[in-house]
Amino acid sequence: MRRDIDTADIQALTYTGFGSLSGASYVLLRVIEPQPARRWLGSLKVAGIADLQGARLPQATQVALTAAGLRALELEEPIVERFAPEFVEGMTGSPNRSQRLGDTGANAPSNWRWGSGEREPHVLVMLFATLDRLHDFDRETRHAAAANGLAVIACLDTHDMGDIEPFGFADGVSQPSFDWDRARTPGTKADRAFSNELALGEILLGYPNEYGFAAESPKLNADAPNADMLPRDGAGAPDLGRNGSYLVLRDLAQDVLGFWRWVEGEARRVGLSTDELAEAMVGRRLDGTPLADFETGLALPGVDLQDRARNGFLFDSDPNGLTCPLGAHIRRANPRTGDLPPEAEGPIDALLTTLGFTARRQRNPTSSTLPWEANNTVRPYLRSEDDAIASSRFHRILRRGREYGVKIDPAQALDPATPDPKSGLHFLCLNANIGRQFEFIQGAWLASAKFAGLTGEQDPLIGNREPFPRPPVSEEPQPTDSFTRPGAEPALRRSCGLPRFVTVRGGAYFFLPGLRALKWLGSL
Repeated sequence: MRRDIDTADIQALTYTGFGSLSGASYVLLRVIEPQPARRWLGSLKVAGIADLQGARLPQATQVALTAAGLRALELEEPIVERFAPEFVEGMTGSPNRSQRLGDTGANAPSNWRWGSGEREPHVLVMLFATLDRLHDFDRETRHAAAANGLAVIACLDTHDMGDIEPFGFADGVSQPSFDWDRARTPGTKADRAFSNELALGEILLGYPNEYGFAAESPKLNADAPNADMLPRDGAGAPDLGRNGSYLVLRDLAQDVLGFWRWVEGEARRVGLSTDELAEAMVGRRLDGTPLADFETGLALPGVDLQDRARNGFLFDSDPNGLTCPLGAHIRRANPRTGDLPPEAEGPIDALLTTLGFTARRQRNPTSSTLPWEANNTVRPYLRSEDDAIASSRFHRILRRGREYGVKIDPAQALDPATPDPKSGLHFLCLNANIGRQFEFIQGAWLASAKFAGLTGEQDPLIGNREPFPRPPVSEEPQPTDSFTRPGAEPALRRSCGLPRFVTVRGGAYFFLPGLRALKWLGSL
């Protein structure tokens, strides 16, 4: 790790998911008395990356704040407004944002357990500990918060499912890695090839991102109170955001029984096994290996040798979705080869391809239609390189979530006697640009009914199944409850009437400050 990276100032969550600490609790707080709340937050022992050196931590605390929380702590509004607009407005700040994120219908914020109105959190305290220590750690923290002017509005418990998400699939397989040594030179022509290793500016404010520019960070005036406590940017300005990140938290309830029971019935109709249909929807086997028949084991930058079998692949060898369906979850969440094509020449061409405008490439006429399209149902095939939403390297996030509820396997889910495990995912991710990263993935890839030229379908796992908004008033709304697989028989390759398997129960945008910034907030 480079010496110019201030590891003593960066919260450890940016570097580790605390996997050795199998217990975790997310405590959501509201500020009642600003002054004692500021003092308490500034006094917390929050783990930084430097604390990870040497002995293994028995417990760790991480802290993040919403824009409403910064205001409740009496940070001046002109300073709050210098943060990213998505953060300032908040996840529930406008109907337009809710529409883009798929937070409509049953997922609408009005139905959430927390996240809007009087249930909007101000502070998120993340607690990680060994299982035998977590209960006391959580109780002590909540007691201290209540004694210092904060009220608990929710406590999100977790359950360690051993890298398996509640539906039963291996999770966290395709996480990006980050260039902590800063060996790359992002934004240059020599650095265009697909890479699973990202620039630090994709998660940390104040560092160069994948475009080669420093991720935007809120600055203070030089004469601001206690400004000497903060790190400085390249121009010497006190930098409130440097070494921090934006954190997205969403409470996702998963209907495990409904998923496997629907899949079993539909698999019987289309002539597949239950596992085969479920794996086609995800794009991976239950154990996390990619679906067979396309090239894996590639030596991609940022993919360790031991991970190549599961993560060392591109979709170039399966461009038509003959093995991994175009709408499968893993293609939507990370299109991979939708990066700058090697034909880009010169700065103007590079900029156009980065933005998704590529008219230079000539398609092979023999590949102009999907081979498994029935006669008279021809549609154009758009290569991922030519797709305006497919520059995947510019839209990655670092996931740090944890599961909750009771873990059951598919066989148990299919047993009529099995009770609802009431399980789900506390989805948590870090990114430096909420709009370009999390919101883009969620809105343009996962929730979109137009991804990869498809129609009438969203992500088969997490789509909200709400009808696609009608453009002209005269037209009927388009359904989004389908999933298409390759196959010879048209009636069997498209599944319709997918129920909603995931329901949003809460969410918010947070700022994960550097440790000096947290101390500065406590000093106000």
